[in-house]
Amino acid sequence: MGERNASSFGFISRNFLFFLLAITSILFSLSWFFVLRSTGSPHFVDHSLLSNSALPSVIDNGSSKESKPKSLDHVKNSVQEEELPQKKKDIKCNKNKKGVLKVYMYDLPPQFHFELLDWKSQGGSVWPDIRTRIPHYPGGLNLQHSIEYWLTLDLLASEFPDNPSACGAIRVHNSSGADIIFVPFFSSLSYNKYSKKSPQQNKINNKVLQEKVVRFVTSQEEWKRSGGRDHLIVAHHPNSMLDARTKLWPAMFILADFGRYPPHIANVDKDVIAPYKHMVKSYVNDTSEFDSRPILLYFQGAIYRKDGGSVRQELFYLLKDEKDVHFSFGSVQKNGIHQASQGMHSSKFCLNIAGDTPSSNRLFDAIASHCVPVIISDEIELPYEDILDYSEFCIFVRTSDAVKGNFLINLVRNIKKDEWTHMRDRLKEVQRFFEFQFPSKEGDAVQMIWQAVARKVPAMRRNIHKSRRFSRTVTGKEEGLKLIPSQPNFW
Repeated sequence: MGERNASSFGFISRNFLFFLLAITSILFSLSWFFVLRSTGSPHFVDHSLLSNSALPSVIDNGSSKESKPKSLDHVKNSVQEEELPQKKKDIKCNKNKKGVLKVYMYDLPPQFHFELLDWKSQGGSVWPDIRTRIPHYPGGLNLQHSIEYWLTLDLLASEFPDNPSACGAIRVHNSSGADIIFVPFFSSLSYNKYSKKSPQQNKINNKVLQEKVVRFVTSQEEWKRSGGRDHLIVAHHPNSMLDARTKLWPAMFILADFGRYPPHIANVDKDVIAPYKHMVKSYVNDTSEFDSRPILLYFQGAIYRKDGGSVRQELFYLLKDEKDVHFSFGSVQKNGIHQASQGMHSSKFCLNIAGDTPSSNRLFDAIASHCVPVIISDEIELPYEDILDYSEFCIFVRTSDAVKGNFLINLVRNIKKDEWTHMRDRLKEVQRFFEFQFPSKEGDAVQMIWQAVARKVPAMRRNIHKSRRFSRTVTGKEEGLKLIPSQPNFW
């Protein structure tokens, strides 16, 4: 009997110990789960912006009140052409928000930025007081490459205590605490204004400004410290920074595409692709449906182009006699933008065909018009494509297929109402990712570009850290070479 009780007691003890061990293991696992969650790396992607469903309201600091400082209200309309319908309340800047990009911006002399907009410095100030007046950016085609203007305004506004912007990035004045070093050179405008030499000039002004930028930037301690890898330079116009890019190539560039860049100067691993600012009016309060858009396929622009754009001419001859296709020459002159707006708003599909470069603002005009883009450009790179699936609202066609007989027209005609409506609805959801405005709002183009830059920061830091591995054993000759890095075959 005693043996039986001892045996039973031993059995119960083993079960009890097993039970305690199981509970302890579960609690240990849960504790590590919560610790790892709380100490994880900052998230630079706002995944709520990418939902396929209706965009949810976002409440910051427990409040959903809209906050607009009175000091900026009266200048807002001088920059923003039209107000888009907002699917969520505007969010006041929270500089302590997790994942905010810290940007050190050089105080470049005004001749490199706002002086190009005919702004005159008062009392030696480097920057305009944008709380009282915002320098006007030239219109027409200049606007499509105005990205550095919007980013600079956003950084300047981030310093105000009543900043109304969403502030995915803030300006800091200690470069050692910054994530990125921003060079505020309005390079696209410099090219548009000063790329031609007058008879009185010895040198083109655009080249002179580029040379000055290179001398300034490469002489800074910030550049020498990282070899330029943590610098951010906007060169959105394909012909901007043509000379300076070969000297400043270690920096991160913001570009329209890689069409005119060798891969060791610019590539998708190192650099950021930004959208063009669309030229047509945004389709506000769009109630159109599949059957109310009479034009099946729309294209208006330059037809005869060189390089990869020669496909435009081939497609013109293939499509010009189709009854519900609009394919014609057009430009911004003679009310061309207004005509394009009306045409795209009346079309189901809009062609985006490679021109002299793989990209054009026509894609972003189509998005703003809720006209499903048909992209025929094999080498195109697209903004935010690491987090945005363009196949949900665009149709991609290889150039070799597009020029085959009736391939393209049959493909488009076979897309039925339900599928088109789904793509059009998705266009409405993503449209705000491509809108430039000041003050910037959560999820607009300015904030999306800052997020794209932030996602490059970890890899950039890794490259900087690797470059310092042998810094203690660098010879005098190697030290001199570090000031302006030589170009490798690959980044």
